[in-house]
Amino acid sequence: MPAAARIASPAHDSTAAPRDTALVLVNLGTPDAPTAPAVRRYLSEFLHDRRVVTLTRWLWWPLLHLVILPLRAAKVARKYASIWLPDAADGAHDGGSPLAVHTQRLAQAVQRELPQLRVVAAMRYGQPALAQTLQVLRAQGVARVLALPLYPQYSTSTTASVGDVLAGATGLQTRMVEDYHAQADWIEAVAASIRSHRAEHGAGAHLLFSFHGLPQRFVDAGDPYARQCEASARAIAQRLGLADDAWTLSYQSRFGRERWLEPATRDTLAALAQRGVREVDVVAPGFAVDCLETLEEVAMMLAEDFAARGGRLRYIPCLNDRPAHAHALAAIAQRALDEWQG
Repeated sequence: MPAAARIASPAHDSTAAPRDTALVLVNLGTPDAPTAPAVRRYLSEFLHDRRVVTLTRWLWWPLLHLVILPLRAAKVARKYASIWLPDAADGAHDGGSPLAVHTQRLAQAVQRELPQLRVVAAMRYGQPALAQTLQVLRAQGVARVLALPLYPQYSTSTTASVGDVLAGATGLQTRMVEDYHAQADWIEAVAASIRSHRAEHGAGAHLLFSFHGLPQRFVDAGDPYARQCEASARAIAQRLGLADDAWTLSYQSRFGRERWLEPATRDTLAALAQRGVREVDVVAPGFAVDCLETLEEVAMMLAEDFAARGGRLRYIPCLNDRPAHAHALAAIAQRALDEWQG
């Protein structure tokens, strides 16, 4: 049986009532606009986090502010502009960054699953900021906060950073779901989305699981991320009834010159093309909602690269606010709250 979600366990008061409890879905974050200044502000906050970049500050900060941000902000802004969602013509909803839009819609879907709680979305970097969200909840009379980072697989570079913010919150009892990489409802939700996409669009000859990359040194130091990515991919493949040679795991979104987890998604696609595989379905189960890394990097850039090699890449969207996704996250949260209450 798949393992249950792991939950961090600080001290708690079991007398707190559900109405005093909030569930915060925490995503990584996004710029406020697809412009160089907005991207620079966002990247500056993100890359100042010691969990993300562990270099000494005297070496890293000049490099970041004098080289990386000036060179990358405009380039990354153009990437965001290529995926930015427009406002609805009928005014029914606002557009914006896909990550922000889908995260907010997911929070609304989970709220419908858990009407007895306050369910809100927050970002580790950018807006709405997690630290400020916690302050607002406290001012509104919330006593307990369960944080559910939208990272199925745990990493010190992502999940632990959310824990840092929770640890600094005052006047609140907090708890965090650390991962849900093998939670049965989530595995089935991902598998069902793959089945549905293949039923509608046809099945490619190979299924590629593409997870966000991580420097190898994190894993060498004990980070469980790679192990959990492998467990997630295998569980989903087994749920789909796939043979071992029908799927592959790879890592995308490399940055910098140091060694990252392998194999790289780009290299894996090139190897598949070299073997004569012409149709590949790519799914990114490490991302809860679609974002720059899935929509621009995979569905556009890598798809174009694969097409240039004579192949066709079909990207399978993230779970986003699918009912099965909301149901799975609500079940994870409810189990965590039941354990906390008990």
